[in-house]
Amino acid sequence: MTDAYELADAARPEPPLAGGELATLTGFLDFQRATFAWKCAGLSTEQLRARPLLPSTLSLLGLTRHLAEVELGWFRNILNSEGHPGIWRDSNGRFAEFAADEADPEEAFAHWRAECDHARELVAAAPSLDVLGHYRAPDGKETEYSLRWILTHMIEEYARHNGHADLLREHLDGRTGE
Repeated sequence: MTDAYELADAARPEPPLAGGELATLTGFLDFQRATFAWKCAGLSTEQLRARPLLPSTLSLLGLTRHLAEVELGWFRNILNSEGHPGIWRDSNGRFAEFAADEADPEEAFAHWRAECDHARELVAAAPSLDVLGHYRAPDGKETEYSLRWILTHMIEEYARHNGHADLLREHLDGRTGE
């Protein structure tokens, strides 16, 4: 099957073995992003929507939508103060990215790729890893996060969800791997 989510294992970028801090952090983040795409490659819409690990409601498509929201939240909203309301909300305004039973894979992956690209642009434009992003909680408390912290958190976020994706994929068709 050829689809918009195809990514050969050989296409995953290896992080630099002796790069500077920025190159290492962005290299690991791009490797984790590519690993997630690899986990989704070659699956049908039904497989991407499937929730094979009941009682969990996780699906690869729900994870895709979640990762698009996470990219948007940390890079657009916190790092760049764009104030974007998010992509998938329910009728009460709450995040609904995991409600993916009827979701369109093309739309989800297009949003995810666009958010990854936008995040890369924002990181490339930052003068240093010490640049601060700001988050204001609903209670009014403001927290500052350095770009260094955001990149490290995003690596952790993807690594955790890649573990989920690996289990989902194994249950869908037996494919395993890093």
